[in-house]
Amino acid sequence: MSEAVLTEEDGAVLVITINRPEARNAVNSAVAQGIAKALDELDSRKDLSIGILTGAGGTFCAGMDLKGFLTGDNPTVEGRGFAGIVERPAAKPLIAAVEGFALAGGCEVALSCDMVVAARDAQFGLPEPKRGLVAAGGGLLRLPQRIPFHIAMEIALTGDKYPADRMAELGFVNRLTETGGALAAAKELALKVAENAPLALAATKKVIVESADWTADEAFAKQNDIVIPVFGSQDAMEGPAAFAEKRKPVWKGE
Repeated sequence: MSEAVLTEEDGAVLVITINRPEARNAVNSAVAQGIAKALDELDSRKDLSIGILTGAGGTFCAGMDLKGFLTGDNPTVEGRGFAGIVERPAAKPLIAAVEGFALAGGCEVALSCDMVVAARDAQFGLPEPKRGLVAAGGGLLRLPQRIPFHIAMEIALTGDKYPADRMAELGFVNRLTETGGALAAAKELALKVAENAPLALAATKKVIVESADWTADEAFAKQNDIVIPVFGSQDAMEGPAAFAEKRKPVWKGE
């Protein structure tokens, strides 16, 4: 039996692939455990700066494996939630590279990523109400943060599919590609991000994600708690030195 989740390194980029094309990459226990393990690797290694999450066989993820759900298969990981990601995404930046369908839990997995690159014919949606279920994997929490409230409500209540070009208009999708080009475009974006210092990238993500809950009075103090250690790092010395010496910086993640 092939592995449910595959990983591949491209420089400082870790590509994570859901590998159940015969089931449209539906999430079962093996997928959830595999994604969680890959995210742990991404976050723990100094030589990795960013990840890409994608699906094999021309689709991203059709959501929870409903057949498995009916037989008691558990598609969650303690501490990370559904698909090993929705409750605790990667600490480092993560891009979703979407072909085909990102529906139900698959859309929630995409919402757990920081950027989305999608093929023009890809489709997104939260069809859980059509099955008597609720999008409890972060879809109802994150979607109104990404797009306008009334549109998020329409998507969540109708359960309909929405095309990638419409989601791009709404700001959900960063970049559109032709069919089959999402992963290549995501790699291009990831490699551009990975040119920057890994500690600075992780701190930048942390501030953007967490600051939504900060009051004006506490914002700078909380930001400083995150960013001051970066200013004292070896990479913070390497960046200005490389600039002065007109060379590319060599980041150590330290």
